Amino acid sequence: MRASRTLLVGAALLSLLIVLGFAAPLVAFEDPLRQIPGANLLPPGPGHPLGTDDLNRDVLSRVLYGIRTSLIVVLSAVPIAAVTGVVLGLASTVNRAADTILARVSDVVLAFPALILAILLTALRGPGTVTVVLAIAVAEAPVFLRLTRAEVLRLRGTAYAEAARIAGASRGTVLTKHVLPNALEPLAVQVALALSLGVFVESGLSFVGVGVRPPTPSLGSVLAGAVNNWDANAAYAWGPLLAIVALSLALLLVARGFAGARR
Repeated sequence: MRASRTLLVGAALLSLLIVLGFAAPLVAFEDPLRQIPGANLLPPGPGHPLGTDDLNRDVLSRVLYGIRTSLIVVLSAVPIAAVTGVVLGLASTVNRAADTILARVSDVVLAFPALILAILLTALRGPGTVTVVLAIAVAEAPVFLRLTRAEVLRLRGTAYAEAARIAGASRGTVLTKHVLPNALEPLAVQVALALSLGVFVESGLSFVGVGVRPPTPSLGSVLAGAVNNWDANAAYAWGPLLAIVALSLALLLVARGFAGARR
């Protein structure tokens, strides 16, 4: 981390956002669901740094809780996608029939942009946090599958993998003990990229009303409310918008830092 300023800045920004998100009950000015009497679309002020929304709720509190919601969703979805993709990627390298089937299935999934695929799954299953998690996991799993497959095919021909086979190690042992550990660096980069994309997908679904269900605060739903009331309180939109950008930027900087460290 000391050798990469990009990774250092990204990790510092991400750490700050994680602290703000998960410490929201301690740092928020108000309960994000509480409707404050007589506080309809107030401009920024001492008691409400980002003002209030059209339902008399404190915007800053809802943004902080929205960061928390986004983190919970992506930190649930991306590990599922990563584990599923890695397992299927390993399976595709040991069985030709499985490789063909998985390649075609991943082609179909990757043909859809992540947000469109998420909307399709939401339409089939209904909106909700679990649906958003599944949508992100389904959209990202083929990426991990292909990356794992490519890395395994590249690494299993290396000298140390050949030495392990000559020493009598089984195919499974070579894959899990010698090949997969050396494929973790590119997979770590992809995890950070997937987390960043997951933030956009979760926010996008909530923005169009098919993501996390109200009244649970979500950055996308807070931004949607701000767009409808832009003239009354312009600061209303800046909070969720900057939070989405900062969260995605922090994860992209971490991914870039990891990629630079590999080189």
